[in-house]
Amino acid sequence: MSTTDSVRGRAMALSALITAVAVCAGDALARSHPFGPRTRSVNDLGNQFVPYHARLWDLLHGRADGGVLVNWQSGYGTSFLPDIGTYVSSPFALLVGLFPRDEIDLAVYVVTVLKMAAAAAAMTLLLLALREGGSRWWAAAVLGSSYALCGWAVTEAVYNPMWMDGLIAFPLLCLVGEWARTGSHRVLGPVVVAVAWTANFYTAYMATLGAGLVLLLRLLTEEPVVRARVRALLRAALTTLLGIGLAAPVLAVVFLGAKHAYPGWTKDFAPAGWGDVFARALPATYSFFTPAVFVGTGALLLACTLLFNRAARRRERVGWTLLAVAVALSMQWGPTHLVWHVFATPNGSPYRQTFVLSGILVIAAWLSVSYGWPGRRALLGGTAVVVLMALGAVTSPRITAWTYPLFAAGVAAAVGGVVLARRGRVLGVAAALLLICAQVGQAAVTTAHADRQRLNRLDDYAPWGARQEAQADAVAEADGWPAFRTEPGREQTTANDPLTVGGQGASYYSSHTPDVLTRTLAALGTGWTSNGRSVQGVDSPVTDALFSVGARVHMPRDQHQRWARPDDRKVTVTRAAVPQLVTVRPPATEPRFGVSPFRNQEKLLGASVYTLPATALRSPGTLTATCPAGSEVFLWAPDFFGTARLQGGGTEADIRGGLPARRAAVQPLGTVPADGRVSIALKGGPTTGLPRLSVGCLDRDRLADAVDGLRAGGATAVHVTDSGVRAVVPPGTRGTAVFAMPRIAGWSCATDGGKARPAGSYLGLVAVPLEGDGRAVTLVCEFSPPGLRIGVLVGGLSLLLLLMVAAVPRFQDRRRSAMKTSPQDHRPVAHAA
Repeated sequence: MSTTDSVRGRAMALSALITAVAVCAGDALARSHPFGPRTRSVNDLGNQFVPYHARLWDLLHGRADGGVLVNWQSGYGTSFLPDIGTYVSSPFALLVGLFPRDEIDLAVYVVTVLKMAAAAAAMTLLLLALREGGSRWWAAAVLGSSYALCGWAVTEAVYNPMWMDGLIAFPLLCLVGEWARTGSHRVLGPVVVAVAWTANFYTAYMATLGAGLVLLLRLLTEEPVVRARVRALLRAALTTLLGIGLAAPVLAVVFLGAKHAYPGWTKDFAPAGWGDVFARALPATYSFFTPAVFVGTGALLLACTLLFNRAARRRERVGWTLLAVAVALSMQWGPTHLVWHVFATPNGSPYRQTFVLSGILVIAAWLSVSYGWPGRRALLGGTAVVVLMALGAVTSPRITAWTYPLFAAGVAAAVGGVVLARRGRVLGVAAALLLICAQVGQAAVTTAHADRQRLNRLDDYAPWGARQEAQADAVAEADGWPAFRTEPGREQTTANDPLTVGGQGASYYSSHTPDVLTRTLAALGTGWTSNGRSVQGVDSPVTDALFSVGARVHMPRDQHQRWARPDDRKVTVTRAAVPQLVTVRPPATEPRFGVSPFRNQEKLLGASVYTLPATALRSPGTLTATCPAGSEVFLWAPDFFGTARLQGGGTEADIRGGLPARRAAVQPLGTVPADGRVSIALKGGPTTGLPRLSVGCLDRDRLADAVDGLRAGGATAVHVTDSGVRAVVPPGTRGTAVFAMPRIAGWSCATDGGKARPAGSYLGLVAVPLEGDGRAVTLVCEFSPPGLRIGVLVGGLSLLLLLMVAAVPRFQDRRRSAMKTSPQDHRPVAHAA
């Protein structure tokens, strides 16, 4: 290893160490898991990302129902490759397989910290590649950690762990830009791009834009020849396209998965006030809708010294300053905001590209230091700029009691560290310790502050514990897949319980929740949150029969949730005889769903099992009706938020509606008394929006007859694989074979080995027409996610081009070698006289 490589290795290791220590110290200060009792699983971290990592663990250990193509555990059968490409395609995600299953929360935390440490090391490598900096290598390490510990990372990306891959990608893609500028690493460059875009295409897109801006500036400041600039840009473009092409098998599937998804939130961009923008550049601030630009006061001050540092070239000083200002302004302007976010305003934080600005500030800080520690003039200028920024944030409500004391201490530490470092190597150690301690201290307090604020402002979920253990045990004991499904419970712990505790339920929350799934289940009376992207199940024996749910776990309310009422119920399991996964409906015109979920359930079942009585709303908040004695009462109130109780019996049920964000599922309330009078007490929100046919009374005997008919006429054998279903129906069967799974895009079916065709749809479920020709019929339905074939084709062509790129230099070397040796090989031979 050369001296230069050794120095870079030490710098990268130091940077990673500083980052890991600061993050863990901050979480320990906040008493956040795993250093204390407070959960860190807020918002989508607990609701999506931990469950998807749990599913990845199951895949790695061969314990999942389904494979990389079909997820049989969620949404009654969904496409899983788009979810892999969105949530767990990072190479770091594979590390969860090394942890015990019941430590999945710890596994995700360790992976997150490792990603931040890797981002610090990557930025340190980039800084030293841009300019060596001599004995100041440790400063590159400190600045690399300041990038990885930026406010965007410790306040937003820390609970969106797949975004951390973008944090790593930005410095690596900038390094690829440097290779394109110098014409080196022609094979490694596309591979780096491919890994970045595969790990998380969303933040990789932003990182690519940022790296492109950095490359343009580098060409303007480092390369005077226009022709050389053009060649470098062409090499960079080819490298990027080739890398994206290599990632196409994942990207195409993710893109089309989003295209077929149920529409989510739509919001208009509103720029943050500049006072808030300046405030978020300071330590110990938090806000969900402002750019978290904080990179540590030391890094910010050093970045501001570049403009005043005469040791640096004027072109660099002006260029990097203008780039930082331009990127900051682009975050506040609507059209450029859309460009940064793939031309769609995000549902959550509108400043997801902030890590790019943080990286540019850190690069500017290093360039100033790399020419020599800033002198008095540069220090005064940089200090004046950061002080003005701090004064501009005085009126911002984001400022906390810790902000200005930490800011002042950071300024003092940065100035003192630079002064000490200028006095020689002996005091350089003291300077390094001063700057490192300031960086760790500010980052740790900012991390702890963000940990506390997130718990106060966002939904949160308990890490794996006794509740999940009991739920998982109950599911495992009852599980009979694929003979029947096991529903892990209507009282959810997270929106993706089936991924976490097992079973094959309706619940599913993803950016790729299929439109057909949401609409079909909503028509049958299920609920949702997140504007329809988070689908819930319904505790109904009719829908259980429709989707072959033969076992259902009943959980008490999750007492971790502050809004949950006390609940001393035990974990129980109910079982029922249900049809197999493939049933047959008689020849007839396919019915259409209407308004009432009770009638829609009957249409899909093929039998009348409900009485839908006229209802009357009595004051105060009492709904009355008349039903057959002994039937079971179900309430449909999708927009109501409150509680409902069947007077004279039953338990109080939570109804959590609030359209369009939340939709309450059909809720069982109890048994109709002997006099047939139904009286439902409603407490909570207004009752004026109840549907006209809001009460359904189920006749269990009629349901049993309908189920027996479906069982008798259904498939005689069903075999389920990781990518499809194979079923055999009795001879002479006519009508439509209906598979108990949503007809999402990608299903194709064949009969008796014939040509596969796109699957039909029967009220939103996969269906195959049957001719009834007097012999047993074998039906095979296979799933291939949209985009997979074209993605594999593009990926294969890109790989072929990459191999050609790798082979060309070797071919040229051999040709030159042959040309050099050929004159000697063909010299005339001298013969003796």
